[in-house]
Amino acid sequence: MPGELRDPPSGPLFAPRAFGFYAELAEHNDREWFAAHRGEYEEFVRVPLERLAERAEPRYGAAKVFRPNRDVRFTADKAPYKLNGAMTAGRVGGVYVSVSVDGLVAGGGLYEPSRDQLARAREVIADDGPPAAELAAIIDELERDGFELAGPFLKTAPRGVDRDHPRLGLLRMLHYAALRPLPREATAAEVEAAWGSLEPLLGWVERLVGPAQSSR
Repeated sequence: MPGELRDPPSGPLFAPRAFGFYAELAEHNDREWFAAHRGEYEEFVRVPLERLAERAEPRYGAAKVFRPNRDVRFTADKAPYKLNGAMTAGRVGGVYVSVSVDGLVAGGGLYEPSRDQLARAREVIADDGPPAAELAAIIDELERDGFELAGPFLKTAPRGVDRDHPRLGLLRMLHYAALRPLPREATAAEVEAAWGSLEPLLGWVERLVGPAQSSR
């Protein structure tokens, strides 16, 4: 069935300790604490994410689990570790899941498109033909299904676009992606069902935007 991977496992994807780990990391975000609790991170966070990545890759494309370390080179906040774990899989767009003390977030689409991808998407939308109507319908369906579009958005029309354009809402988008929160007890099947809801958006991105040809 669309939106389901083969033989989804039952039971919560993450054990309660995964959420306790992130609650404690928020209080002790330093290398000494993380080193002492690395085994818990591996068992309760990284391993479930890797298993989900293995299941996602055949359907959606190359998968990876993000490293727990933060890039602190250009920020005043020097806390060394992220307060969430995450994985992604995809080709042009992709699917995504994140785990934190608050629960899970499932999402997908094209996040941070390159300049040429953004230009192609806007050209398609500005034409206001069937592909633009298709995207609008996809987004309407996702929002009815509890998804929220990834922001931020332009505050006004892109350069060269009339502020009265009928697709101005779509033209203000900087990402073609959506997210939906899931409870701590969410199963792999529930994550995969959320990804399935995003497949029309992934298809639109692959057909009408295509892979990046320039840097972001």
